[in-house]
Amino acid sequence: MTLSIHQEFNVGYTYPVIFTHGVFNSENDTFSKIIEQSGKQQKRILVVVDSGVFATHPNLITQIRTYFKLHQTSFSLSGDVHVVPGGEQAKQDPQIVNQIYQLIADQAICRHSFITVIGGGAVIDAVGYAAATAHRGVRLIRIPTTVLAQNDAGLGVKNAINLNHRKNFLGTFCIPWGVICDYDFLSTLDNRDKRAGMAEAVKVGLIRDRTFFNFLFQHRHELSRFEKNALQQLIQHCAKLHLDHIAANGDPFETGSARPLDFGHWLAHHLEELSRSEIRHGEAVAIGIAVDSHYSYQMGSLTENELQQILELIDTLGFELHTNCLSHVNTELALDHFRQHLGGQLSITLLKGIGQSYEVHQINNDLMKKSIQFIAEYVNTNQHL
Repeated sequence: MTLSIHQEFNVGYTYPVIFTHGVFNSENDTFSKIIEQSGKQQKRILVVVDSGVFATHPNLITQIRTYFKLHQTSFSLSGDVHVVPGGEQAKQDPQIVNQIYQLIADQAICRHSFITVIGGGAVIDAVGYAAATAHRGVRLIRIPTTVLAQNDAGLGVKNAINLNHRKNFLGTFCIPWGVICDYDFLSTLDNRDKRAGMAEAVKVGLIRDRTFFNFLFQHRHELSRFEKNALQQLIQHCAKLHLDHIAANGDPFETGSARPLDFGHWLAHHLEELSRSEIRHGEAVAIGIAVDSHYSYQMGSLTENELQQILELIDTLGFELHTNCLSHVNTELALDHFRQHLGGQLSITLLKGIGQSYEVHQINNDLMKKSIQFIAEYVNTNQHL
């Protein structure tokens, strides 16, 4: 006798994404309100800070201690503020995740406690992975501190670390309790980090929103100078487009193979691996966008004028498209790794004009190599296509 039980249930998810200034200023109640949503019982919070953030904000730990003391009836600091290495090392070195596990154990952090991570996308990924896997999930509050983390990497439902230099090989889908983007952290970023975060905005404008792309193009010179108003508008609208995609595309946990928000990423991941992360994620994405835009042009789905606009925007923002790594790209291997990363069929996003995209499941390797060669030799917007 065969018994078949069809199990079905629905779970709703909601979490706030808030943009503010001075999150740990005494008069700012953003953080405390997010904690209070979990109930009146006092909560224990493990706070982890990116070493790069600590270096540029030496008073941050004192501010956090003071803020927690002010709200001690609602929540308490578990141990002290803990500093971990920032940058891609956070995702590459397994000892860092193990360190978070040990802190969770030593501080008796449970599923009713919180972990708050303050830092760039890599640290958020690593701490988020540890939080998602310890006790099958500890509540996580993200405070992203870079342009890239505030407009993309720190917003969604994914966490991942690298394994043997394979980008995001280990990961989870885990909903954050809340995300707080504090613009004040951006003031100490170097220009390279500010610029790198703009690549995801260019990407999402190209595949989703021509009006937003036009805004980026029209304000490209202000953005290249990192003017605050233009940069904050870029971050907010890019974040909204990413969050809208997670909520509305019907596949927030990526059970399928199509991942339109990964436009340009198959090559970007490969370049990061080839360079051992010397090329930052946003820089690699900018190169990947340029290559896949040129490939879209070769496929006849993008006009010459549109391609020139895209390349001019990327160039004006200050991205360097020349890299020796492009000469070492193994197109077939990179695409196969990306197919494995998708978990099934190869699915590559291409442009159907600016603001629209479509998926293909095969790539003409000869044409793709021509696109890579073109971008490797790209000089200016007058280059012959």
